[in-house]
Parts: sequence; C-alpha cells; structure tokens
Amino acid sequence: MTNLPRFASALSVDPKAERAEAQVLGQIAEQLGGERPDLCAVFVSHHYGGAIEELGQRLARATRAQVVVGCTGESIIGGDREVEDEPALSLWCASLPGTRLRAFEATAQLVDERQIEFSALPDIRDPGQASMLVLADPFSFPMDEYLKRLNEKFPGVPAVGGMASGGMGPGQNLLITQRGLYSGGAVGVVLEGGIEVRSVVSQGCRPIGRPFVVTACDEHFIHKLGGKPALEVLMDTVRALEPRDRALFQRQPFIGVAIDVTKSEFGRGDFLVRNIRGVSEEHKAFAITDVLRRGQTVQFLVRDASSATEDLTQLMTSQGGGKLASSSAIHSAGALLFSCNGRGTRMFSSPNHDIGCVRSGLDKSIPVAGFFAMGEVGPVGGRNFLHGYTASVAVFRPR
Repeated sequence: MTNLPRFASALSVDPKAERAEAQVLGQIAEQLGGERPDLCAVFVSHHYGGAIEELGQRLARATRAQVVVGCTGESIIGGDREVEDEPALSLWCASLPGTRLRAFEATAQLVDERQIEFSALPDIRDPGQASMLVLADPFSFPMDEYLKRLNEKFPGVPAVGGMASGGMGPGQNLLITQRGLYSGGAVGVVLEGGIEVRSVVSQGCRPIGRPFVVTACDEHFIHKLGGKPALEVLMDTVRALEPRDRALFQRQPFIGVAIDVTKSEFGRGDFLVRNIRGVSEEHKAFAITDVLRRGQTVQFLVRDASSATEDLTQLMTSQGGGKLASSSAIHSAGALLFSCNGRGTRMFSSPNHDIGCVRSGLDKSIPVAGFFAMGEVGPVGGRNFLHGYTASVAVFRPR
C-alpha cells in the first residue's frame, strides 16, 4: 500500500458487453496491482443495451469500490482514443488514501414558473479541501440553476462533469451508480481531503470586434450596447469582419460575457461563452442563452477548429502540464475529459482531437477517461458553469 493516490483506466470496444466488461476489469486490476479502488467512473455507449441495467452494481462487486458513478455517452473516451458512434466501455478507477468520498443524487421539481426545488445538494463539510464530480440528464435536470445554488452555498468549490448523451429524448440517457440505474436527475460525488481536482475549461473561441458594456437589457435580450441599439452594434461588427470570420460568425454566432466586471482588458478565459439565439428587428435587440444585467461587458466571438485546437493545447500546456501532472510516482495522477458532442470529427478534420490535446499537457502514464456530453460542467473565473462546445478537463492529483 502507498499513501499516494493511484489511478487506472481501461477501454474496450468489444461489441459483446460481457467481454467488454471483463476486459476493462482485468486491465484495471492489473494496473492497480490488486489494490481496491475508492472511486470508479464508468462511461458506456448505448450499444450494450440491457447489459447497462446492472452495470454499476456489477462493477461495485467486482472492484469493491466505495463509489461508482457514470453515464451513457454518444461517444466514449479512454486512453488515447475517442470512440465515436461505435460500441465502447471506458472504466476509470482511483485509490484515494486520505480522501473522504460522499456520493449524492438529486432530482428537480418545478414549483412554479420561476422556482425550482432540488431534492438535495451535495454534503460538503470542508469547502477548502473539496471538489465535485457531477453527471446529469439534460432533459430532466436544470444544471444551470443547480450550479448557481452550488456557487452560492459552496463558493470556490470546483464542480466538473457533463450531461449524459446518446439519447434523443427524456428517459433515454442513463446515469449509473452502485445503487442502480437512473433515467433522470443528477448523480455525483464529493471528494474532500488528500486529493485535489485541478480543472481546465477550453471554450475554444476568439474575440472579434471590441468589448461593449450592456446599457439596457431584459432577461435574455440585450437592447443596448454602449448606449446604441444592440442589433445595430451587432450588424456593424459583422460588416467590419474579414470574409472568413464573417462566415464563421454567421454560421454560429457567439458572445462572451465578462466574468470579472472590474476588468477593462480581457484575455483568454475572461469570458463565459454563450450562443446568440435570435434577434428582434422591431426592438433592435438580440437574445442570448444567458440572463444579463446592466453594466456587464460582452464581446462577440467566433469558434473554429484552429482556434479550438490552439485554446485547448495552450491551456493544457500552461495550466495542465507539469504543474498539474508532475509526480514522482507512476499513476499518482489521473484525468477525466468531458467534450461536447459537437466536437470530435464533427468539428475537427482528424479523430481523437481533444484527447490528443489533453495528452500533450499530461504525462503519458496518466490514466484518462471520459465521454462526449450534451453540456459540459466546469469552473471559469472561480464559479461553476454549464458550457457548450467545450472541453472540460479534471486532473486529480495529491493535494
């Protein structure tokens, strides 16, 4: 036994569920040298059908892990591969001495038009040494609102994870624990003590034009920017763009909301990326996928494969390299990767893009697993948010 944490990961693409399960369990046991893991994270494609039903219980029995948590994914990540649209099972396990684990489950209920009631918040007793892994169903669980509650109650405690994917509607995405299978709500685990979770959130956008202060807004609608009608500012910005950037913006328009209202100059990581989802010519306004207030600063953004590659690679190199991964013991750090299901080969010209960028900033021995999500959870500017088109990375290492 060792006082250092120990991690292992295994991926199987065998189309037979029983063989795939046996393969990943065998590899995990070999990597851990028979040591019992405290935490298992599992990500599985829908191809295995009914075999998923009691997967969490079987993994708990086989590994004797304290906590098993996972979900279905449209595409599955393991090792140095992103397995898209094919059968895949990825298992990631961690032995975490000196770390307290507390699993949690939550459901949401709409009390009235504006009030959401959650069945539970995580049990966090030492916020200064805590972090969270959280997975949820996108059709039944309002993760945005849940993260707001977490930010209010546990400021500074990072939450990393993603929304289960692969299902086309309510009840089709599945959450996995050692207690059973869930088709809605959220599941997760709090980690406190000897392990720390360092996060990298790559939103993959670059700014165009210049920043503007919101001078009039109403809920999702921005009415004025810098005292001018917001739609006019938007159109003026688009007209001034180079043809390539104009085409990118018109195909997929984004806006960045400054996280720190006291800043006047902005760089990578200073904006929370949101979609522009519609315009009102009558009111000379446009709507975004967030609720704003007057005085906030925004800037229009574009995203393409090259800027996304540069962003993730730079973040992993500067923040996720030796500072996050270095250790004198093999397998004493591990990582989970939650990539948007709009990335992969839908966005990049070659496969295994995000895992390749993540690997560029981590020691090759570090076990990595994850999945393609319908929304990614990760902290930006010290607060937790639900993102889209993002790669959210959690690196686990000794505190």
